[in-house]
Amino acid sequence: MSRRSVTVTVAALALVAALPLSGCGRGEAPVAPVGPPSSRGEAAPPTGGSPFWVDPESDAARQVRQYEAQGRAEDARLLKRISERPVADWPAGDDPVPDVAKAVRGAAPGLRTVLFVAYNIPHRDCGLYSAGGAHDAAAYRRWVDAFAAAIGDAPAVVVLEPDAVPHIVDGCTPAEYHEERLRLLAEAVQRFKRQPRTRVYLDAGNPAWIERPDKLVEPLRRAGVARADGFALNVSNFQTNDVVRGFGAGLSRLLGGTHFTVDTSRNGAGPLPGDRPEGWCNPPGRSLGVPPTDRTGDELVDAYLWIKRPGDSDGPCRGGPAAGTWWPDYALGLARRAKA
Repeated sequence: MSRRSVTVTVAALALVAALPLSGCGRGEAPVAPVGPPSSRGEAAPPTGGSPFWVDPESDAARQVRQYEAQGRAEDARLLKRISERPVADWPAGDDPVPDVAKAVRGAAPGLRTVLFVAYNIPHRDCGLYSAGGAHDAAAYRRWVDAFAAAIGDAPAVVVLEPDAVPHIVDGCTPAEYHEERLRLLAEAVQRFKRQPRTRVYLDAGNPAWIERPDKLVEPLRRAGVARADGFALNVSNFQTNDVVRGFGAGLSRLLGGTHFTVDTSRNGAGPLPGDRPEGWCNPPGRSLGVPPTDRTGDELVDAYLWIKRPGDSDGPCRGGPAAGTWWPDYALGLARRAKA
């Protein structure tokens, strides 16, 4: 998917720190954490446990088996840093049910929580590398309804529509689609929340894309964040945990204390230095970040998650395949540079 990124300025970070409490907060008690209450407030070790399901048939897992068969034992060992950790499932196509049902079945024996991304909003990605999405609003509503029904009563986390709100804020999505998009997002939040054990986080971009969190407040409210479990940050991007947490805390204050999640799948080395073109797209030299866990040590951060699947291409840049396609060489580089 396309991820806009510019250099985070000192002024922008100062604004985050100075943001006041919103007088129009949700007025709700803080949302419950993703994981067991006993896990909250504990700092996660680099390989800290998580309640999330690991797909034994992921692209990374299959690649490990292929490396082992080829005698590439060291590469297989390194790639297990991805294959043995939970990553989000992105159901594709007009019918999400087969992918969702397969993941739910796989997670059921261990009572694990499945990570999903709902990514099918009409006019997706402004026609760029991940263009597509549902044909129209009616098709999207049917898609969301089928997706939610397939989750059933299984424990699940859904990150809802990466880019959708930020592309309204930055003007990339044409103005004539704004009202419909916000309405569809709010309806999708409501539909997913009908499932008894599904938690929903609305994507809110990253602090190098939308530098001022106050610009996100109104569209997130109209997109239903008050009915969701919070918002998601850094999806498919590389901003460091410290930067993201600071930005998220500022946005949370403006929303009355809303919790959030952080995508740490590829942020172990931070973003590509300098203002280089398409710094968000398959940047070299990056690394896996903190493994997925609900033990974040931060009361506002419900979980560190691997939402972008490490090793999936961002698009045909820097020699990569099409967006969302498994790229083993890039995956191996992320794993090799990881600290754990």
